[in-house]
Amino acid sequence: MNNQGDDTLAARLARAWQDGTQIDAPTPECAPADAKAAFAVQHELLAKLGAGIGGWKVGAKSADGPIQGAPLPIGLPIGGCLPGGVRLARRTYAPLGLELEIAFRFGRVFEPRDAAYPADEVQAAIGMMAATIEIVASRYLGWPKVDKLAQLADLQNHGALVIGEAVPYRGDFAFGSPSLRFRFDDDSIAGDARPVNPAGDPRRLLPWLVNHSTQTRRIAVTPDMTVTTGSYSGMFFPDRAGVVRGTIDGLPPVSLELF
Repeated sequence: MNNQGDDTLAARLARAWQDGTQIDAPTPECAPADAKAAFAVQHELLAKLGAGIGGWKVGAKSADGPIQGAPLPIGLPIGGCLPGGVRLARRTYAPLGLELEIAFRFGRVFEPRDAAYPADEVQAAIGMMAATIEIVASRYLGWPKVDKLAQLADLQNHGALVIGEAVPYRGDFAFGSPSLRFRFDDDSIAGDARPVNPAGDPRRLLPWLVNHSTQTRRIAVTPDMTVTTGSYSGMFFPDRAGVVRGTIDGLPPVSLELF
């Protein structure tokens, strides 16, 4: 548990995670000064929660834009990396956005080292892939009108990752614009636009993740970690209980129930 006298951003975020509450966003002078500082808060937060790393979320705003990510916790009473079909209480998450994504697992361990892993070595190690539903949530009141680095420190607005059945990786998969269906009960929630990932081909994000973890954070990337890579569906905010189902052609479906 946290020391209640600890008023660092990581400690305040940890208390919000544990209590299911939201906090005031940090003032500009208290927000992380840069991405490096925000990444440090992420790992301090997980340490204060006593959580391990079950995976990562990684993304970019454009096909050639900068990449950022966050570790995903495991071993918590709420949230983290969860199996498909799970039932979750809506009150646990605020504001509770839903995104349909593709995630990967590697077929080997990447150990910490000083030299960067080449992109082709990382790409060659992709072993499995799965459809996922990320629950987007924030520990900050007033989200999304919150400093971007403060959001990054808060695990980049992570609530939970619901992971579908993983299947062997296919290099010929239509990563650019897969055919998909995303439904809340009987209603389509995928939007009308052609499904694309803002980062372009999401596999381009994986070398950054491996080198961020192994070089910058000195954390091994292992085959049991799921790396989810950004939304193909946009974000949907349900206003009631219901069943969420996502299908990306070529992958097993993934679902969750909100009550």
